[in-house]
Amino acid sequence: MEQDSTTTPGGSMEPFAGEAWFDPIEAGVRERVRGFIEELLEQELTTALGRARHERSAEETKGYRNGTRERQLLGSFGPVRISVPRARLTANNGGTQEWRSAALPRYARMTRQVEALIAGAYLSGTNTRRVKRALSALFAGAVGKDVVSRTWRKLRSDWEAWTRRDLAGEDIVRLILDGTVVRVRLDRKATSISLLVVLGVRRDGQKVLLAVKNMGGESEAAWRSILDDLVARGLRTPEFLITDGAAGLERALAALWPDVPAQRCTVHKHRNLLAHAPDALHDEVTADYTDMMYAATAQEVQAKRRAFLRKWRLRCPAVASSLEEASDRLFTFLGLPPSQWRSARTTNAIERLHEEFKRRIKTQTVLPSAETAAMLFWALLASGQITMRKVDGWHTFDQPLIATAPLDLAA
Repeated sequence: MEQDSTTTPGGSMEPFAGEAWFDPIEAGVRERVRGFIEELLEQELTTALGRARHERSAEETKGYRNGTRERQLLGSFGPVRISVPRARLTANNGGTQEWRSAALPRYARMTRQVEALIAGAYLSGTNTRRVKRALSALFAGAVGKDVVSRTWRKLRSDWEAWTRRDLAGEDIVRLILDGTVVRVRLDRKATSISLLVVLGVRRDGQKVLLAVKNMGGESEAAWRSILDDLVARGLRTPEFLITDGAAGLERALAALWPDVPAQRCTVHKHRNLLAHAPDALHDEVTADYTDMMYAATAQEVQAKRRAFLRKWRLRCPAVASSLEEASDRLFTFLGLPPSQWRSARTTNAIERLHEEFKRRIKTQTVLPSAETAAMLFWALLASGQITMRKVDGWHTFDQPLIATAPLDLAA
């Protein structure tokens, strides 16, 4: 084969290049992005100095401008050269120190969004050469192997720091715990592993990822390992727990926090009930279960619970037995203010993260390793590609849990 098949007939290594492919919209947007970034940095410096360029201040000067320097920045808008202002600020010791922008860190060569894009491609199993090839056209050749490798090293460093961070300052009042299964490559074979996730809810209602770890399964030892690590890093005893009902997790929590109220996920229990019923009864079981769980008051929920058990002990005893197995832990949410019921009934906050995570990796039937599975889950949240809103009813977190009397299931 005489001709290099990677080279286009015109000699260019890049497809869709040349004047025919010049896009005035892209060029115009990029030029305006440059102006916007420079204005953003100028306004940040003006705030730090307390005066605009060429303006005198009646108060004592906080420093002075010191020219500009050129830098290239790679963003989702492509590479762009910008003029960064320089300045010296008056220090507490009477000397001066160089001003550093918070918006554009000193050695930043690319925006966080680009870092997240490169890291996501790499973590999904693409090597550095393929990442470069895939992104070079989008970023006008600004993404090379060294950029990909540098981004990977930074990502790994940030991940390791996150897994060791101090949690003593986190005002966590609620924990949501659940696991999911992902396929990864171990010893050159596709293997299913469990990805165990712990989500915390702060007193202000904001959800925050506390831990994500790849384990061989959801055993008591696996969960206890994660929980012990959180406690060792300063996590205080939560006020409320929401679990998927896995036996290993239940035992681990009972051993560590026996007095903390725990709620079993009502969605997981619904799936359990359907697994015990013939297909022909699924719609009827679902209707009765939903009517019970979403009743308006605690009294109505308990009344419908009795009715559910009476009916299904006759129609399908396995369904009634499955509901009884969950006991009062399926109804712990009734002791909370009704405004919290929606967020306290289920582990949906984590389930939605699992769904979004799997949607992002669905083209990768097998992830390259167990570690990258956990890192990718974290990176999607850390980069802002997946966001979490506050939970419902957080304004009433300070109201105490009301103990509910055990229900007479034989009634």
